[in-house]
Amino acid sequence: MEKIDKKIEIRHGLTVVYTGNGKGKTTAALGTVIRAVGYGLRVFMLQFVKGSWHYGELDGAKLLAPYFVIEPMGKGFYKILDDKLPEKEHRQAALAAADRAIAILRSGEYDVVILDEINVAVMTGLLPVEKVFKIIEARPENVHLILTGRGAPQEVIDRADLVTEMREIKHPYQKGKLAQKGIDF
Repeated sequence: MEKIDKKIEIRHGLTVVYTGNGKGKTTAALGTVIRAVGYGLRVFMLQFVKGSWHYGELDGAKLLAPYFVIEPMGKGFYKILDDKLPEKEHRQAALAAADRAIAILRSGEYDVVILDEINVAVMTGLLPVEKVFKIIEARPENVHLILTGRGAPQEVIDRADLVTEMREIKHPYQKGKLAQKGIDF
């Protein structure tokens, strides 16, 4: 892989929220990864809910290494699909991921930190919203922080610099078409 010699300076990091019931929140964050890596920025994605399945972005991240790193810390989707784990395990994983997010932000190693599905962890009661406030407060001035997942709490939206809501208009699942590799995961 060709080394990217140019690295831009981030003067004003942003807190960004991608939320809503429509598809595309993680995909929007991954689009930001491509853009950031193109400018020589180092990106870390921590996955709060995803973790028990294999996703295409895990292999894609290897192709963008060392500029892009993904760390799944979730125990899988909570109370849906094939989830059989006790709530306590999901909650412990979410709390550990939140602590890891703060450590990553404070490390100074990354220019962009993405907390994938953190809003879902809050919405489902696995993570107290106050922990998200601590994460936002831990963001250095020169780091961009992206929070994804449906159900972003209003208090998180109020603290963000940029918020985009994805709204579902039409989805193939409505016609019985299941999720597809390369498009959905």
